[in-house]
Amino acid sequence: MVGTKDRQEMKLDQAARAAWLYYVAGDTQEAIAEKLGVSRPAAQRLVALAVSEKLVRVELTRPIASCAALAERISAKFGLQICDVQPTVPNEPIATQQGVALAAALRLENAITTNVPVVIGLTTGRTLRAMVDQVSPANRPQHRLLSLAGSIGRDASANRYEAVMRLADRLGCRCYPRPLPLVAESKAERDVLVTQRSYLMLNDLAQKAKLSLVGIGDVSWDGPLHVDGFLTDEELEELSEHGAVGEVAGWVFDSEGKLIAGSFNERVLSAPLRHAPERALVAVGGGARKVAPITAALRGRLINGLITDEATAAAVAEAM
Repeated sequence: MVGTKDRQEMKLDQAARAAWLYYVAGDTQEAIAEKLGVSRPAAQRLVALAVSEKLVRVELTRPIASCAALAERISAKFGLQICDVQPTVPNEPIATQQGVALAAALRLENAITTNVPVVIGLTTGRTLRAMVDQVSPANRPQHRLLSLAGSIGRDASANRYEAVMRLADRLGCRCYPRPLPLVAESKAERDVLVTQRSYLMLNDLAQKAKLSLVGIGDVSWDGPLHVDGFLTDEELEELSEHGAVGEVAGWVFDSEGKLIAGSFNERVLSAPLRHAPERALVAVGGGARKVAPITAALRGRLINGLITDEATAAAVAEAM
């Protein structure tokens, strides 16, 4: 039997979800009513309740209970510094992505509120590009933004999901792009490039990053590395034979989060996936295709933070 207190908690959770759909996803009250299975007047009252109870400002001040529970469960299992789980908007991946991007933007904004200079690291990716658009413009010249991954393709083209320079313009920060290929054509070429002063300086700076926000992808025929031309058909077949499931900044790993030995990882020019306990390396993203890569990266302790959506988090928790 549900008590009065539990009923009120459930009502506040529903009000918080309605407010998220209204203020973040941009749904109409009619759409909210349909998604929550209530009448339109009830949806309107739920949004009003969220406002009157001060559950919302720009972001929700009350985590939705199911999201908070998933975040706590995953964080406890893997000892994460950061674990944010945002609501999943059914059948609306763009709205869901925007919620994840907003959560990442708020984490980033919190990291740069200090007057003490900090270093922030970023990789490329669709959700990180969406995050940049959610960051409030500011003047933060004391901070430094660093690209963690090479962004030049094998055909010398630039990665269209580059985020660090776009964010630097938004925040007035000093910017340190990584004008290198994601992966060298040969180990000999990489051996030359890693001795360059600029490469060594960028990697040293990466180890000082207070917060690093990284995209995470699957390794498959329609995965980002292959689709964007960073991974050839032959390389994909070889990595698949060795059990590749995911990648962060181009570093490819198996289902246990172990970097796959072999020619591909030997040629990656991104910053190494090393992080001190006090520094946050946070994967940002969601969707069914991200479940296996996220789970593997958590198992291998390649990351110590996660920002994702509820459906993805539930699948990760099931796979733990």
